[in-house]
Amino acid sequence: MAIWHLILLALVQGVTEFLPISSSAHLILVPAVLDIPDQGVALDVALHVGTLGAVVLYFRADVARALAGTIGLFRRRWGPDERLAAGLAIATVPVVIIGLALKVTGAADAMRSVVVIGWATIGFGLLLWWFDRRGGETRTIADWTLKHALIFGFWQAIALIPGTSRSGIAITGARALGYAREDAARISMLMSIPTILASGALLSIDVIGQADGALLRDAAIGAVMAFIAALTALSLMMRLLRSVSFTPYVIYRLLLGTTLLIWAYG
Repeated sequence: MAIWHLILLALVQGVTEFLPISSSAHLILVPAVLDIPDQGVALDVALHVGTLGAVVLYFRADVARALAGTIGLFRRRWGPDERLAAGLAIATVPVVIIGLALKVTGAADAMRSVVVIGWATIGFGLLLWWFDRRGGETRTIADWTLKHALIFGFWQAIALIPGTSRSGIAITGARALGYAREDAARISMLMSIPTILASGALLSIDVIGQADGALLRDAAIGAVMAFIAALTALSLMMRLLRSVSFTPYVIYRLLLGTTLLIWAYG
């Protein structure tokens, strides 16, 4: 793969993975818009590994708590760390089950179209705007319950529709339940860790035995670039959320979605 193509894909994945604007939609659209070959499943996995490293590093304190909580659950303890670990596990179940069903039935591939992405980008962007405006600021991550984790999980599963945005729809669900913006984003990012791991494991099934020297080189470069881009984007977003709403992301989604629909129907 040409180095410019690789860098472009890594930057797109890294920047859009945690912003509420849908990374999968952008990765589907880049080859279509620029008329270049699809990057393939193997590189998708590598890019997700890079972004996974970024979110783990940024939220390393919370990740350490979740890991300690996981050990605590096996030792039959229950406290804030164990509740966090259990919540993250519960929130992952819906997306894994529904995602596997879509993959087996072929529905996942059927939804990978510009029309679907365009409408999802607009529709779920407006939904984010609505709940961000109407949602309260009364709850924090300390108020996250197992019931809320399951609800968040079903919200997150909606992101299996290309163009929805996993982080965006999880944040939408959090704002609907009255979580403060920064805490909504924080929970969404932590939820991404087991989800990316599950997605990577599922995709890896399709690429076992395909790796060669060139592919491994491309995967390594892509993972490093995606890591740097994701860490930068994540740091900026979390900093901005202290004073800015999600409206700028919604405006971008409306412009992008409208452009895509004009292109698709034109």
